[in-house]
Amino acid sequence: MTGFPTVDRGRRGYSAEQVDAFLDHARAVFDGREQGLAATDIRRTAFDLVKHGYEPVAVDAALERLEDVFAERERQAARRELGEKEWFGRARELAQVIVNRLNRPDGERFTRAGFFGHGYDVEQVDQFSSRLIRYFSEGLPVSVEEVRTVVFRGERGGYTEAQVDLLLDSVTDVMLAVR
Repeated sequence: MTGFPTVDRGRRGYSAEQVDAFLDHARAVFDGREQGLAATDIRRTAFDLVKHGYEPVAVDAALERLEDVFAERERQAARRELGEKEWFGRARELAQVIVNRLNRPDGERFTRAGFFGHGYDVEQVDQFSSRLIRYFSEGLPVSVEEVRTVVFRGERGGYTEAQVDLLLDSVTDVMLAVR
């Protein structure tokens, strides 16, 4: 038992069994007893929604802290392995790929879902993309939490969700790398 609060009656929360099993595995990886878990895996983890489950907000907050710990550990290992200069060079390269994508004109940053397809609201994504451009070019404050939790409305013919999500994951990786 992890001590997370459970949802109120009539609501669904994360499966306690799945959350507990995931956190047990994460603890074993962190302690060096098991392998096979990285910060990006933690970010992409999902749990079934069930009656009497754990409160998602509490679990998500814990997962974000766990991801930060794993990212810091991975960053230190990469710096030792590659050396400071090479490591920062790779982070800069990834940041440049992100900036190149974000610098595309509004409405053209990502592939569209198609006329009958559903994707993210183009205007909302473009507005957030403009904030990210200013983060990378001018140092405008944007937190990792904002990038992790940004939500876009859906729209017919919007930006392909998988592409936008992948870019946001990359932004998170860069932000965690340079903390």
